[in-house]
Amino acid sequence: MIIKPIKTEADYFKALKRLEVIFSAHPGSAESDEADVLGLLIDEYEKKHYPIDAPDPIEAIKIRMEQMQLKQADLVNELGGKNRVSEILNRRRRLTIQMIRKLTYRLNLSPELLIGDYKLNNGVGGYLNED
Repeated sequence: MIIKPIKTEADYFKALKRLEVIFSAHPGSAESDEADVLGLLIDEYEKKHYPIDAPDPIEAIKIRMEQMQLKQADLVNELGGKNRVSEILNRRRRLTIQMIRKLTYRLNLSPELLIGDYKLNNGVGGYLNED
């Protein structure tokens, strides 16, 4: 097993190709250990060169709702009424601190994610900046 740091795109693709070959290696074997190390190296390279931004608060809520198979009506207690849920999810109103606290608990999302900034939709195809 010869493992080298992944420094270039060519190294990255070579590592991916090798990982594909040894991915299903028997646990405890040398190839399995190699796959574990390659996986870590590949992950670090991808984090540096192909970062994925976290979703904005509203997208995060919608993603979690889908994962939990929730409908808008299921967030009435957290957001304060059917109309308020619709306003929030359609970006016509901002989340309040109280809503963030309740959503953090209900959806198991980090408060740091929910306090992120996002643009409001003015309903005419544009966005409002509340500065």
